Amino acid sequence: MLYQSDITQFINQLKQQKPTLEEEQRRGRSLLWDKQPIDLEERATQQQARVKQNPYVYYQNF
Repeated sequence: MLYQSDITQFINQLKQQKPTLEEEQRRGRSLLWDKQPIDLEERATQQQARVKQNPYVYYQNF
């Protein structure tokens, strides 16, 4: 048998105890990082619909 570090042994043991671990990690990653492509037309419409904010919002009467 080839040498395996303590960390590799731990990960292998964890995968044996919880076979769905990798799938759960992929689902979690997709929630946070995988984004849908940006619709450029919709984004342009949203940018045109924005109301411009004054540079310093606390002094609106000047």
